[in-house]
Amino acid sequence: MHYKPTGICATDIDFDIRDGKVYDVVFTNGCDGNHKGITALIEGMPVEEAVNRLSGITCGFRSTSCPDQLARALKEQLN
Repeated sequence: MHYKPTGICATDIDFDIRDGKVYDVVFTNGCDGNHKGITALIEGMPVEEAVNRLSGITCGFRSTSCPDQLARALKEQLN
């Protein structure tokens, strides 16, 4: 799946959902190390758990963040 985030440095988020779990998350642009950390931590995690853990995280003065935008993308897929 492909998601166009807003309000963050990353310009794209791609991921797969298989059997209700998150796999193969790839962020384009932004903080490479942080993105690798996020993806390593949620690989194979149930979608609902990832959404609950990542939703509402902010980045500095921004009202959103890369984890929050990923949560929004995943939540869209739940609906």
